[in-house]
This record gives sequence, C-alpha cells and structure tokens, in this order.
Amino acid sequence: MRGAGYPHAVRPDSSSTPRRPAPAAPRPAGRLLVVSAAMGAGHDTVAAELVRRTRERGGDATVVDVLTLLPYGLGAGLRHFYRGSVRHFPWAYAALYRLFLRPGPGRRPGGTPLARLAGSRLSELAAGTGADVVVPVFHLGAQLTGHLRARGLLSVPSAVLVIDFVPHRQWLHPGNDQYLCLTEEAARAVRRDTGVPARTCGPVVDPAFRAGAAGAERWRRLFDRHAPGRTPVLLASGAWGVASRPDATVRLLARHGFLPVVLCGANETLRRELSRVPGALALGWVTDMPGLLHAARALVDNAAGQTAVQALAAGLPVVGHRPIPGHGADGVRAMAALGVSEAAGDDAGLLAALRRLTPEGPARRARVTAGHALFRDDPVGLALALARTARGAGPGRR
Repeated sequence: MRGAGYPHAVRPDSSSTPRRPAPAAPRPAGRLLVVSAAMGAGHDTVAAELVRRTRERGGDATVVDVLTLLPYGLGAGLRHFYRGSVRHFPWAYAALYRLFLRPGPGRRPGGTPLARLAGSRLSELAAGTGADVVVPVFHLGAQLTGHLRARGLLSVPSAVLVIDFVPHRQWLHPGNDQYLCLTEEAARAVRRDTGVPARTCGPVVDPAFRAGAAGAERWRRLFDRHAPGRTPVLLASGAWGVASRPDATVRLLARHGFLPVVLCGANETLRRELSRVPGALALGWVTDMPGLLHAARALVDNAAGQTAVQALAAGLPVVGHRPIPGHGADGVRAMAALGVSEAAGDDAGLLAALRRLTPEGPARRARVTAGHALFRDDPVGLALALARTARGAGPGRR
C-alpha cells in the first residue's frame, strides 16, 4: 500500500476507517528552463553547469537552444552566418556589432522582432516542463523572455544570466524580471539602461577548475617531451578556432623561449597549419580543460569568454591579445580595466606581460587573487529565490 499512509499490513477494519490522504510528493528545490544557443561552446557550457548545480540542490533543469525554436531554419542560418563572419570576414561582424549590439545611447535596430517568432514555442515549453523560472544565457533568449513577460505571455519570471563582461544592447530588455551579471560594473549598466533589478554573481564555472586538477601532471609530461625547459602558454581561439594571425603569435612566443600551446577547438584546418610551426603544440578538441589550465603558466585570450573565466578560476593569469572584434574586444578591455587580466596592444606588450606573470612572484599572485575574487554568488540560488518570491506574490507580472 505504498503511499497510502499506512503500514504494509492492511487493518482488518480498513473498509470502515477513513483513510488519511496520501502525503503530497515533495516539491523539488525548483525547476529551471535554461535558454542557451549553440554559438560556439560557451553558452552551452554555462547552461550545463546550471543544470548540474540545480540537480545538486535537489531540483531539475531543462536546456533549450533558442535557435531551434525559430521557424523556417532561421536559427541555423544565424549560426552559420555568425561563424562564417567571425572566421572569414571579421570586418563584417564588427560592422554588425556597431549597428545592432554596441552598448551606449542612440537608436539602433533590436532583436525583439526576431525573438517574437519563437515566443509561442518557448511559452509552451516553460509550461510543459513545469519551470519555476526561465534563465536565458544567450542574448536572443533575453530578448524573447523580456518580450513574453512584458506582454503577460510567460507565467514564470525570467532571470537573465549575462555571460559577457560588457552587456551589449541585445542582452537588454525591460520586460525581464532580473539580471545576473559577472561584475558590479555590468550590473550597474543593466540597471541604468533597463530599470530592471540586476545582481552580481560572477562567472559560472565548474568547480573542477578551482580544485587541484588530477590531469595536470599528464599535461606537464607532454609539455616536457615536446619542448623541455620552455614555459607553456596557452593560446585560446574558441570552440570554432577563430583567431587573428595566430601563426604570427605562435612564432613570436616560440622565438622568445615559450612553448605556445594552441587551443584550436573544432578547427582542424587551423590545427594542421599551426602544427607545422616549429616549437608549437597545436591541440584539437580538449576534454580535460581543468588539467590543461592547471599545467600551463598563462593564457593568451582573444574573446573574454568561457575559456578566460575558466582560467581565472584555475588561477591562471590571462593576457588579452588581438581580440576578435565586437564583444571580444569590449570584453578584453573590460577585464583589463577590472584588474583581473592584462591587455597587450602589441607584441612587445604581450612578451612583457608574459615575462612578468608566468614566474612565481607578487605580480602573478595579485592577478590570481583578483581573478578568484570575481566568483561571488551562485546564480542558481538567485534564480530560484526570484521564483519563490514570484510564487509568494501570487498572480501578476512581478
């Protein structure tokens, strides 16, 4: 008689004894619907970590790619266009960023009309999954939830997790209930531009990056076999292997006594090309990023994205150099202004920064300490707190 509220043996007079109601099934700690996008790997990496943290709390979470909610193949078209632009025509992406995304005053086109096309499908998904809160981690998702909440078409609150150091215009919609930001500077900008409450939570990174990584020793042995005595420095190019003149940077570092270890992501052509550069170690897709980051001595970054914040969590100094245009360049500058990284404007600046930050010493310790200080709060807890507040307030938009 499982769930009936009685012992397993049935009482002889059970037919005449009023039965106690079955206890209600315990409500999970909360359910998240995370709105991501397969634009590189950063958004999906953050989404996966939100799922892990939610389940660790006893709740549950579902991830949806907002691009798959768009009709007529528009989502796939956007992804191919963006990837092609940043890989082959960075000037075109820079122009689009200035037109559609760049922060600051002035009237510019928005992403809400495009986001509206996915509105009914997201509303149905939120209801079908029993979500208590919707958490966009991609800017088009933030436009979508803001539009739906402003018009009463989404019954649960939206907490936008901004994973960029500089929230560009497409992250911002006054219809959202709350914003969760990497830094207090970003949160202030969101509050100023939208009037929506914004909290600082810091980057979202798997705790394995903060822990001592078991795989680091394996990477150190590989570095020693490949280039004994040289200081290993990672060069990031994102999941799609996008970088500006990576061969020149690799040759520069190798010429000055470093071991350049290039993260080529899924770009096999880039990996083959850089493998031919003497003194370089070009890697394809890496599954043990915590071990690799703990084995290296610095990261040369070009996008201020997920690899950069993973490096900060691992205690690896970050130097921004030749950033991709648009949000990458803005993010690299913002990180340097916060004091968590350095921005090298030329080759001499890059070499000077690496010579200062790769050895043990006060400069390195200061950068590591500043990077660790970014990790402030858990966005899952903040999102679920918003959901509890909304439930307690009863019907209504907020």
